[in-house]
Amino acid sequence: MEVVRLEVFEVWMPLVSEFRTSFGSTRLRPALLVRAVEKGGEEGWGEVVAGEGPWYSSETVWTAWHVIEDYIARLLPSTIEHPREVGGRLSRIRGHNMAKAGVEMALWDLKARMESKPLWSLIGGVKRDVSVGVSVGIQPSIEDLVRTVSRYLEEGYGRIKIKIEPGWDLEPVEALRREFPDVPLQVDANAAYTFLDAPRLSRLDDYGLLMIEQPFHHDDLLEHAHFQSMVRTPVCLDESVKSVRDAVAALKLGSARVINIKPGRVGGIASSLEIHDFWSLKAHLPVWIGGMLETGVGRGHLVALGTLPGVRYPSDISASRRYYMEDIVDEPWELERGSVIRARSRPGIGVEVDWGRLNKYVKKSRRLSLQGKAS
Repeated sequence: MEVVRLEVFEVWMPLVSEFRTSFGSTRLRPALLVRAVEKGGEEGWGEVVAGEGPWYSSETVWTAWHVIEDYIARLLPSTIEHPREVGGRLSRIRGHNMAKAGVEMALWDLKARMESKPLWSLIGGVKRDVSVGVSVGIQPSIEDLVRTVSRYLEEGYGRIKIKIEPGWDLEPVEALRREFPDVPLQVDANAAYTFLDAPRLSRLDDYGLLMIEQPFHHDDLLEHAHFQSMVRTPVCLDESVKSVRDAVAALKLGSARVINIKPGRVGGIASSLEIHDFWSLKAHLPVWIGGMLETGVGRGHLVALGTLPGVRYPSDISASRRYYMEDIVDEPWELERGSVIRARSRPGIGVEVDWGRLNKYVKKSRRLSLQGKAS
C-alpha cells in the first residue's frame, strides 16, 4: 500500500444520555477519526478512543493528536506492505496505544478495502453474527437502574453489564438478580477498589455473575490473582492487559479466567489478534471485545474482532443508537434478533463515513504526510 497522507479529524459527539463510571461522567464524547488515503484514492478509517481526561488511561484526545502528528506520521513510511508492520515501526514510541491503534486500524480497513474483503474475513473471523450485550453506567438510584435494564432487555439485549464502585455494588446486583433472576449479568469496576475490599467483593459469588471485571489497580496482576483464588466467579482483566506480554503474565499468575480485548487499549488490531490467539487458542480461555463509546467507525472494527473464534462471551458492541442519536456512518450499526450485531459483507469495516454528518461534529482537522523511510 502506498499511503499518500493521513487525515485526522477531532470530533465531539453528544451522547444520548450521560454515561457514568467509577472515574467520571461523560455527556459529550471526543474522538479522533483517522483517514488513511492510498495513492489510487482508496481510503481506510480508524478511531482513536482516548477521552477528554486521563481517567481510563494516561492518554487524552490531545496527547493522541500530538503523538500522531509529531511522531507516528514521521516514523511510518508511505509504503506499507501490511498493517502488521505498524507495531514494529512504532516500537520506539513507548505507550500511547490509543494513538497507535487509530492509525493502525485505518490501515487495516484500507488493506481490506484494497483486497475487496470484509475486515472480519481478512483477520480470520469465523462468524457473522456477533453476540453482544449492553453496558449500563452507574445510575442515580436502584429504581433507575432497574428501569434502565428493563428497557434494554425489551430492546433485545441478552446480556447486561453494570458499572460498580464502592457504595454501588452488592445492592444493585441484588436488586437486578431479584428482578431478573435468569439474565446473564456481569459487573465492571474499572479499577475502583483496593484489595482491602476483597471480602466484600467476594460476596458477589452469591449472584451467579458471568464475571467480575477489573476490580483492582489498572496495572495490577498479583492482587487479581489472589482474588481469583478466593472466588468462583471468573475474574476478567481489562486495563491490566495492554499487550500479549501482560496476557502471558496473567496466565502464569492465575490473575483471571477471561480477558476483555479493547483494540484501542492494546494498540490496534494486530495486538488484539496476538492476545486472542494466545489466550483463547493456546490457553483455551475465553475473550470478549470491549467498547469505548465508539462511533460507527470504531464500532466497525469491534464487530470485525467479535467474529473471531475465541470470542465466547457477549461483547460490548451495542447498536449505534445506544449512544448516539445520529452516528457518522451511512448505515448505523443495529441490534438484530437474538442479541447479535451482524458483520457486513462490504469491504473493510462495512460502513462508509457520511461526510455531511461528520462535518457537523468536527472541531478541527489536519492532513499529514508520512515521512518515515522505507527499509
